[in-house]
Amino acid sequence: MKVLMVGATGTYASLVVPELTRRGVTVRALVQDESKIADALQRGARETAIGDLQKPETLLTAANGVDGVFHINPAFAPHEADMGVAMVEAAKSAGVRKFVFSSAIHPSISKMSNHASKRPVEEAMYESGMDFTVLQPTMFMQTLDGGWSQIVKSGRLSLPYSTKAMVCYVDYRDVAEAAALALTTDRLAYGTFELCASGMVNRVEVAAMMSKALGRTIVAAETPFEEWAQQSKVPEGPVYEGLKRMYEDYDHYGFPGGNALVLRAILEREPRALPDYLQERASGES
Repeated sequence: MKVLMVGATGTYASLVVPELTRRGVTVRALVQDESKIADALQRGARETAIGDLQKPETLLTAANGVDGVFHINPAFAPHEADMGVAMVEAAKSAGVRKFVFSSAIHPSISKMSNHASKRPVEEAMYESGMDFTVLQPTMFMQTLDGGWSQIVKSGRLSLPYSTKAMVCYVDYRDVAEAAALALTTDRLAYGTFELCASGMVNRVEVAAMMSKALGRTIVAAETPFEEWAQQSKVPEGPVYEGLKRMYEDYDHYGFPGGNALVLRAILEREPRALPDYLQERASGES
């Protein structure tokens, strides 16, 4: 089996590559230019195809001759939905049999562009005639890695929304395993699945888990969005505005979910838990 992968060199989707290769799948990585080829091959891809999600004609060439496509949208990108729809249409035109989309939990939350932009892609899949699987993961545990060194250095877990907001997480390695199962078996055919680890936590509780894992005190804090964006080097534009709206929504409503029933059934085991993830991350410091 051969699969065209969008995001093979990305922080999260790259975790799908080893799940596919260990199942004997040949991964063809979609890369935007030649500078990404070496990275894609080093991560386990056997082939590469140069293509641009904003140039549909390049996607058809990339999709020719593959059995399946794994797609993930570049979150908050301008025309994000159009990029996803273009990939679906290219796969259909190329005669691709299976299409797996790493979407987002609650795409019906229209106020958050990174959620609402997933809906048109899902609709295009449903209408494509392809064997589709829509995965709707919640917040990735791996997002905590980005500021890990600063958290350890400062002793503060600070984000631009309430420390009391309840949110749910999933380890993207579990999402990657689900994606590989969807592409290599028929178990998840024509299904749409919310993917969460068990339970919801607030940032005070996450900080306590980090404290236990690190053996030192980490406190939960809240930073004004503008200050956080400056510290995180987020430039003004669509990503800045999208993140601002997202965190405003979290501040008011949290990020509800945390029902692990579906992911547990897919994996036939308990999903990875946040305390274990943080312990594993902390162990990497020693």
